Amino acid sequence: MAKRKCSFCGLSEDNVSMLIVGIDACICSDCAERVYEAVSGAINYQTSGAAPKKRRQSSKTSTIPKPGEIKKFLDQYVIGQDDAKKYLSVAVYNHYKRIDQNINTDDVEIEKSNIVMVGETGTGKTLLARSIAKMLNVPFTIVDATVLTEAGYVGEDVESILSRLLQAADYNVQAAERGIVFIDEIDKIARKGDNPSITRDVSGEGVQQGLLKLLEGSLVNVPPRGGRKHPEQQFIVVNTKNILFICGGAFNDIDKIISRRLNSQSMGYKAVKEKELINKENILQYVIPSDLKSFGLIPEIIGRLPILTYLLPLNRDALYKILTEPKNAITRQYVRLFEMDGIKLEFENEVLDYIVDKALEYKLGARGLRAIFETIMVDIMYESPSDNQKELYVTLQYAKDRIEKLTSKLRVA
Repeated sequence: MAKRKCSFCGLSEDNVSMLIVGIDACICSDCAERVYEAVSGAINYQTSGAAPKKRRQSSKTSTIPKPGEIKKFLDQYVIGQDDAKKYLSVAVYNHYKRIDQNINTDDVEIEKSNIVMVGETGTGKTLLARSIAKMLNVPFTIVDATVLTEAGYVGEDVESILSRLLQAADYNVQAAERGIVFIDEIDKIARKGDNPSITRDVSGEGVQQGLLKLLEGSLVNVPPRGGRKHPEQQFIVVNTKNILFICGGAFNDIDKIISRRLNSQSMGYKAVKEKELINKENILQYVIPSDLKSFGLIPEIIGRLPILTYLLPLNRDALYKILTEPKNAITRQYVRLFEMDGIKLEFENEVLDYIVDKALEYKLGARGLRAIFETIMVDIMYESPSDNQKELYVTLQYAKDRIEKLTSKLRVA
């Protein structure tokens, strides 16, 4: 027997909490609630002559974590990047205050606080967004912008972003409409060139144009299972007005754009003094929206990402702290893995220094730490579950041998 579906949103009875069955149609509990709100609003309007008030969300502004509390939570998972944490904390706090305000027709309408983060790979962009979603306990999804193309071309439509958010929310539309979407590699959809071309920029400017309606807030028809749209398909309508979009990208070589701008503004003796005060090692801290435009983002999408922040490159001290201090520190992860097998794992202090030095040499940021750790530990993790050892102590010499063995293989190849 075919599964019954809601006649309004198209979801099957397996994907809704309750399905009310009529003679020729069905309606799920979520759609029934929306119909009730619409009918109640219309009745209030007819009886009182006043426009119905928008429904206030169930959560209260007083329950939203304050910016200081959000930053304190982020400090447990992300080392450094204080400026980025402050920008994110304030933006998230204002965003959910905006959602929970009691809106009347004469109230000021607050715009969305979408965010764009500029920073090298491995500096913590994804971790910041994931940690905020974890704290707020809202649906969260990560989308790679490199797979998106303009509608009608090979690749994924921009609406697939919302399909993944719906999946993260277990197809609860109301929950998804308060969720957070992290669009990674936003720099990869930059406009390919300033000059107009006879060919379409389907994976660059075309995607940016498609993202505009999502970022600003609109009703979007979303395929429940993702994939391409087709005329006979049933869609779920999602309102993106209250979805927070956080975009991140490495923006390779944007430091050159910033340097050219700073140099072009320097003239005279005073300018020379100001130029000496510029921190050339952390040039990203001087990024402004016009730099993103020069990089290849269109002005319309920059306007819909009003919060611009940066993440500084990780120095040696920050990389060492990443290994040991956060709640999910890499060393703690490996210790926990071995504890599951009843094995006590310890590291020689010099091993951690050696791993940090190699991560700086490879220039891979925090991600490089995990890759180096895995290279050192792979043989131990392969053999230890079968051995009867109860304690393992990793020495500096063992770590060096493992890395040098891999390096020698690469040279031979």
